[in-house]
Amino acid sequence: MPLYPDFQAFFRQYQPPTLIVWGKNDFIFPAEGAAPYSHDLKNLETHLLDTGHFALETHGEEIAGRIEDFLSRNKITRETGTHSGPEMFRPALH
Repeated sequence: MPLYPDFQAFFRQYQPPTLIVWGKNDFIFPAEGAAPYSHDLKNLETHLLDTGHFALETHGEEIAGRIEDFLSRNKITRETGTHSGPEMFRPALH
């Protein structure tokens, strides 16, 4: 993907807290694709669920719970959220 180097540079520079919840049986985006994020991100949490590409359909409640927990532990709210909105990628994409 042509933009991957830009995303990787953004991750290294800004270190956004990152949660990855991935279906370990996903045939479109294999689970091995989650591992490289750890090269660029220090505050990374990864969960491989026993599901496929449509993880939200089969594990929606579990994923929602993991998101809520992650946001709470990282003290990210609408009021305090850092790294919010698409503008965070503008420097990397232009």
